[in-house]
Amino acid sequence: MPHALDIRIDRSAASTLAEQIRMGVLAAIRSGALAPGARLPSWQALAAQLGVARGTVKSAYERLADEQVIVSSQPGGTRVAEHPTAIRSAPANDAEVPELYQHLLSGPAVFQMGVPASDCFPVSLFARLRAHAARLEAMSPAVYPDPRGELAFRREIAAHLALARGIECRPSQIFVTAGFAGALEITLRVLGLAGATAWMENPGFFHSRRALELAQLEPVPIPVDDDGMDVDHGIERFPHAALALVTPGQQAPLGGTLSLGRRVALIAWAAQTGAWIVEDDYLGELQLRRRAAPALASLDENGRVIHIGSFSKTISPSLRLGFIVAPPDLVDRFTEAVLCLGSAPGPAVQHATARFMSEGHYMRHLRRMKRIYSARGDALQNILEGKGYDVRIGGLAALVRLPDGAPDVAVAKEARSLGLAPEPLSGWFAPGGVCKSGLLLGIATADEARLSLACERLHELVARHR
Repeated sequence: MPHALDIRIDRSAASTLAEQIRMGVLAAIRSGALAPGARLPSWQALAAQLGVARGTVKSAYERLADEQVIVSSQPGGTRVAEHPTAIRSAPANDAEVPELYQHLLSGPAVFQMGVPASDCFPVSLFARLRAHAARLEAMSPAVYPDPRGELAFRREIAAHLALARGIECRPSQIFVTAGFAGALEITLRVLGLAGATAWMENPGFFHSRRALELAQLEPVPIPVDDDGMDVDHGIERFPHAALALVTPGQQAPLGGTLSLGRRVALIAWAAQTGAWIVEDDYLGELQLRRRAAPALASLDENGRVIHIGSFSKTISPSLRLGFIVAPPDLVDRFTEAVLCLGSAPGPAVQHATARFMSEGHYMRHLRRMKRIYSARGDALQNILEGKGYDVRIGGLAALVRLPDGAPDVAVAKEARSLGLAPEPLSGWFAPGGVCKSGLLLGIATADEARLSLACERLHELVARHR
């Protein structure tokens, strides 16, 4: 007798129906509901039960058979394999990817952080610019591109930084990189601070914390409040640190702006001790509540601030476009590093983005997105506060507080099966210390058409875990 399967189908989820069925069967096997040798419903019967096409179930079964989770034989029907080895490891498409990093490889989903709104970008315009740049590149002589980045692009970045972030710099100080990660890697290599101590915001971006560790630095947690990183705490507890990694414009994930007093104190500490400050300007001027504060580097008269920016949140992370603004005394060292390691993306995407900026499209796009994101943030906050949640908008994320001890990791993991992609707040805190429970909901992907249903599903999910 075939075993009944309790599989939930969500037609609004980002994953395909076949993938949802596949994951449902795997979940039943993991839970013990389907033991080795247990018979599964025929794909025709399961299709009728779930209200999907028979080919959809057949596709899911074929994938499971390929993974040696189930076996199919004509007389005995489809059964769970006696030794379904595939379920003891991650699926092939995300094998070896730690839990904290899986959101980087997932498809677009409601509340996903770190990506802009794909439904509002001028796709056709940018595609034309990229196609034109690609044609010019194909017709150009075969030469090595400038590892610092294309000069036209670096000029546009320098002009934009002067206008929007208050940074006066020359194109020679700018180095184009493969996103923020590429910029941070090059920076840490140039500084060569292995064995030293580095200030790290707590809570703070866990990718950055791990990058410091991989560069053999010891990240030490510095608490954060509404005025950003507590600089006095850092000076008192870790005065001889060699580096401070900070998000002063909009602290990630809490959203506060580093106060002027703390900015001055941080720069003075670095000048006095010879420490370096790495400014992660991850949202740039994309401040929703007020005019963006000038970049920390704009106050630096001692050449201690290394400014890192990115186009991932404003255009697309798929471009892999980031940049470094090096202090004048470090330009030669950065030049040597990129000549040897070379992390800049191809020239075509740089030239296309340079034209996107020079023709005024980039600034118009940013002004439009600020209006859209502000409206989406307000709508999200109103809905969730109406359900009794404490909600705070910070940057392009809404922080939803949960009771201390609430399993925010489990909630976030289960939400992915519903086509939702909140991030657990607890993972942003330094390991071994006190952490708070909460969910971070991306505003950019919370479009109005799906917002009410998404909030209701999230509310039901949180209620089950209370």
